Amino acid sequence: MKKISGLYSAPRPHWVGDGFPVRSLFSYNTHGRQLSPFLLLDHAGPAEFSPTDGRRGVGQHPHRGFETVTIVYDGEVAHRDSTGAGGEIGPGDVQWMTAASGILHEEFHSEAFSRRGGTLEMVQLWVNLPAADKMAAPGYQNITNADIPVVPLAEGAGKVRVIAGQFGGQRGPARTHTPMDVWDLRLGRDQHTTLDFAEGHTVAMVVLHGTVLFNGQQVAREGQLVLFDRAAGQVELEANADATVLVLAGEPIDEPIAGYGPFVMNTQEEIRQAMEDFNSGRFGQIPA
Repeated sequence: MKKISGLYSAPRPHWVGDGFPVRSLFSYNTHGRQLSPFLLLDHAGPAEFSPTDGRRGVGQHPHRGFETVTIVYDGEVAHRDSTGAGGEIGPGDVQWMTAASGILHEEFHSEAFSRRGGTLEMVQLWVNLPAADKMAAPGYQNITNADIPVVPLAEGAGKVRVIAGQFGGQRGPARTHTPMDVWDLRLGRDQHTTLDFAEGHTVAMVVLHGTVLFNGQQVAREGQLVLFDRAAGQVELEANADATVLVLAGEPIDEPIAGYGPFVMNTQEEIRQAMEDFNSGRFGQIPA
């Protein structure tokens, strides 16, 4: 079995804009190289919103040097960005946005969801880019629930939705710049499963719902992150209630991290350049 190197609990929630009450499960400021290539994970909700004719969310803002991955579990989110891409994602859908050299985007509750109200739950993961790709052209992948392969676990224990990487002979639809696995795992009550991981890869698991016993020794509950060592090996999961676990594994990017707000680069000089480029209007505009 892989060795468990840490268990971390989310701090108190905070608001991002007026539409996303989030708990930050980890960030590069707190874990840095331990979680490379993953930089940050926010879990929004589940939260109830009353119907409104207004817009709730986050207005226009920039990013450079990494990717944002938004996975919706409940509710609907509308996106627009300076590449001209946009659309709405709902339960099971994923938005994989590559900021790279620079992008402006906005994220709001969809108009239909705002009007009817209801439960919103999603996660947003930040994925680092290697230095060679940080100034590449930005891009956008709209991945629907129907695009994502679902692999049943043995003996009816649950299922894995393969968003990126491979599992059970299935490959996820997300195109990534470095090797990684992003799996949405559902494990039934009193069920167990065993997952295998490659030598040298970062492995982390976030419990979004339920309670899970890892490797017969560490219990993790909702809002907790379990980090493993990088030796090849297996992780055994046993749930005592229906559980939702986000599984993250990937080849580390062994490069310096310099971050400031919405920019993650390799040096402070690159951060200063990002700020200058944004303030000078070089990130483009979101089409009206």
